[in-house]
Amino acid sequence: MRQTCDKTGLIYDTLKFYCNKGLVPSVKRDKNNYRMFNDNDIAWIKSLSCLKNCGMSIIEMKEYLKLCLEWESTIPKRQKILDAKLEEL
Repeated sequence: MRQTCDKTGLIYDTLKFYCNKGLVPSVKRDKNNYRMFNDNDIAWIKSLSCLKNCGMSIIEMKEYLKLCLEWESTIPKRQKILDAKLEEL
């Protein structure tokens, strides 16, 4: 977790919070039950930081994640969400 914090710029408690809220999907664990993040996880965590900086709530980030996990068919919906956030900013 600490290495991932260094790579993403998040503090430990924030990263743990995101993981506990289910915002980082499919995180693997090692034999000692420590979270192990791969490059895709790190890219997603950086995206979460961007979404948070755009003013998204945890509930909105969860909805956005749900759409992302549904793949390309949801790109128009995701674009609409991002456009709305841009308008708010």
